[in-house]
Amino acid sequence: MNVNYIFSLIVVLALFLLAYVGVEAAGLQWLFGVVIPYAAVLIFIGGFISRILSWARSPVPFRIPTVGGQGRSLPWIKPNPIDSPSSSGSVVVRMLLEILLFRSLFRNTRADLVEGDKLAYRLEKWLWLFSLLFHYSFLVVFLRHFRFFLDPVPGCVQLLETLDGFLRIEFVNDAIQVGLPGFYISGLVLLAAATFLLLRRMFSAQVKYISLSSDYFPLFLIMGIAFTGIIMRYFLKTDIVAAKALVMGLVSFHPVFDPALTKSVSGVFYGHLFFVCVLLIYFPFSKLMHLGGIFLSPTRNLPNDTRMNRHVNTWNYPVEVHTYEEYEDEYREKMIEAGLPVEKE
Repeated sequence: MNVNYIFSLIVVLALFLLAYVGVEAAGLQWLFGVVIPYAAVLIFIGGFISRILSWARSPVPFRIPTVGGQGRSLPWIKPNPIDSPSSSGSVVVRMLLEILLFRSLFRNTRADLVEGDKLAYRLEKWLWLFSLLFHYSFLVVFLRHFRFFLDPVPGCVQLLETLDGFLRIEFVNDAIQVGLPGFYISGLVLLAAATFLLLRRMFSAQVKYISLSSDYFPLFLIMGIAFTGIIMRYFLKTDIVAAKALVMGLVSFHPVFDPALTKSVSGVFYGHLFFVCVLLIYFPFSKLMHLGGIFLSPTRNLPNDTRMNRHVNTWNYPVEVHTYEEYEDEYREKMIEAGLPVEKE
């Protein structure tokens, strides 16, 4: 049993119980519904900007792009403009393919020993597919939730909800019937994709060996967000009107003080909201910051033009050098005695 994912799971469960019991037993709706969300947003914005500025100030004296194809050199050698970009336009195309389609992950391979001692390389297409589904479903869920922040709801958000929901489910007398509320594909896909990524870390020997608690924790946290959202929508029938009033109060900087309204929302909602707040706080200080770091990665955002342009390291400081001519002048006689070749007799 891996103590890393057990510890992360216990922490996530404890976070939910902290919010649920705090609201249901101690009446801390104000803390979990107003104070913590505001603090989480401030920490997220401050931490995100701080990390981006720190990376932006880091010196990159040389071109160090990661290439996967022939660079531009002699006229009769065909270059690969995407995998070894030599111009700004090619870099933009490469970055778009990387950000939108995870191109480098699509080409990722896994090395395994087969038939005893034979090394075989296999494509990791399942990892690419579920990673793509995970990120895009998370994006769709995030955009759909704008209906809680905006009034009236923009037409683009309503269109996204229409495209995301393919049928409607209603529970009547413990029987499932077609009806309301709408079933959204993105929520189920998000939970399934996160589960795949988690199981891969738990049962793949190579990935499990290098996985830490900081790798399991965000997966459990995102799964908790998705699971509590599904529970509220399809099973507990949370008061959506009251929930939107609370969220609109936060967005408009006029928090709701009505005890009747805040108590009409179940503790699961506050657990769901607390999960989101913890994710926002955790985000800038974790590996999740690849969201912003991908744009500043010198291995991706620089052209491979070292054969066309001379790049001088502006951070170099003058140092004393000992040339070979000086070295040979100093040790010529000893080099001749040792039988070493010299340029000057």
